[in-house]
Amino acid sequence: MTHRAPLSVLDLSPFGSGQTPADGLRASIDLARRAEQLGYRRYWLAEHHLNPGISGAAPHVLLAAIAAATERIRIGTAATIIGNSTPLQVVEAAGVVSALHPGRFDLGIGRSGGRSSAEKSPAGAAAPDRVVDGLVIPSPVPFPIDAPRFAAQARLLGRSLDEPDTFEQDVHDILALIAGTYVPPEGVPIHATPAEGEDIDVWIHGSSAGPSARLAGSLGLPFGANYHVAPFFVLEAVEAYRAAFVPGRLAAPHVIVSVDVVVAPTDAEARELAAGYPQWVHSIRAGQGAIPYPTAAQARANPLDPDAAAAVHDRVVTQFVGSPERVAEQLDTLQRVTGADELLVTTITHDPADRVRSYELLAAEWDAGARASRAEPVEAHLGDSPSTGSGHETVSSGHETVSAGHETVIGALA
Repeated sequence: MTHRAPLSVLDLSPFGSGQTPADGLRASIDLARRAEQLGYRRYWLAEHHLNPGISGAAPHVLLAAIAAATERIRIGTAATIIGNSTPLQVVEAAGVVSALHPGRFDLGIGRSGGRSSAEKSPAGAAAPDRVVDGLVIPSPVPFPIDAPRFAAQARLLGRSLDEPDTFEQDVHDILALIAGTYVPPEGVPIHATPAEGEDIDVWIHGSSAGPSARLAGSLGLPFGANYHVAPFFVLEAVEAYRAAFVPGRLAAPHVIVSVDVVVAPTDAEARELAAGYPQWVHSIRAGQGAIPYPTAAQARANPLDPDAAAAVHDRVVTQFVGSPERVAEQLDTLQRVTGADELLVTTITHDPADRVRSYELLAAEWDAGARASRAEPVEAHLGDSPSTGSGHETVSSGHETVSAGHETVIGALA
């Protein structure tokens, strides 16, 4: 078996019903400490606004606290949304944290400026899911877009829905400001202190085979592909990135793939922890923003109707839920089919202790399997890791849940 890819953490700073936003923030700091102890490679924060159950609205601010509470684990964003802030604001925020904690910062960049093709609600009924070499690739599902809420959020963030797409230029500006090579149209000297000259790794994240994937490839940057929110386009996104790749920051393509995971000692316990996930996802797609994560009892008391369940089908069938052995096998499949160099794991449960335990169980199982199969050490540096061939092939249509097997803290994570 090909070596197991390093694992990293993606944290939204969620909190459950009966908890507070401060609880969610403190839980993020606690989880970051534990992730470092377990050997996870990176701890990345997402940027989300106006969500009643997510406190991670200002990732660069929270990253300062997480960096101060940890020592070695790389920290960063997945992603900082360009359009919500100017390139200079993004660079300066990253530079402050990086200057205090040098050599650890990953600046992940994502597009805004309206909704990408991967995020738009598709028209018509959903087609059957595919299974590609054991990996479920669901079809996009239709769900309503809350236009007034979307417009209100854009206005509050200082954006307009019809603003021009400046993503490519913004990325070039960010790279130049960090490198100290930025030349403004006015021709005056510009120095983005304290970011200029800092050792900041820039990533581009994308949900489709669109501009983000192509730009990351053309600039020779690492790319984050999104299986946990837009699983239907993950293979096309990775292919587009690799096809566009030109050596730059990296000598070879490097891909991290995100995935939703819940691990517990048994499959039944994991399903109980994940019981509130459909309602949580539906709250996002229904336009109210992510609700505080419900308990299993609350989820059972408020089941989704068939239309609502269909609207979150793609997210539910691509959440890896089960025992350590079962989830590790699913992650092996995701790595093999996408050719991922790294995997980015995001977990949400009602009780923060269950989330920590999920990461603990996964780390132990993943490392045990890596030790059993490792032929040579896992590369320690981003640019040194060889890209694994994707080699995916359509095996069947319709949907069957990927599962099986029994296998079970940490060398492959480092």
